[in-house]
Amino acid sequence: MTKTKKEKLPVDSEEPAAADGTERSYQDLVANVNPIAQPLASKKLSKKLYKCVKKAAKVKNIRRGVKEVQKFINKGEKGIVVLAGDTLPIDVYCHLPVMCEDRSLPYAYIPSKVDLGSSAGSKRPTCVILIKPHQDYQDAYDECAQEVSGLPKPL
Repeated sequence: MTKTKKEKLPVDSEEPAAADGTERSYQDLVANVNPIAQPLASKKLSKKLYKCVKKAAKVKNIRRGVKEVQKFINKGEKGIVVLAGDTLPIDVYCHLPVMCEDRSLPYAYIPSKVDLGSSAGSKRPTCVILIKPHQDYQDAYDECAQEVSGLPKPL
């Protein structure tokens, strides 16, 4: 998600620009996902969620990390919960989907905690983020909330 300087390739070189290994494809990220990562957001929905997180972080309207998100879910705060699917061990955050279902909060898994952390404006990976609604990005928030609510819930 962050910008990196790319070396200029000669004109006759046929290597793609993303061959340096820093950008991983969606399929590569999905291969490293936990078995409990259901419902997993599609590639398109993941991009929308990253953009919504970025907008929310700009106005400081997110909760980041398991401890903080859990505390504010218990206090009754509303929003979209975004969980990273590649977090290990699973025991760190396996209780959060149950809490979200009890309080009828929409939640979805995305494939990468590194991308989630960088979209929140942090250099550290983040495994859970709660996006709170705000007027500055209300249309993006509503669209994400509708799509996340439409995802099939696990059994």
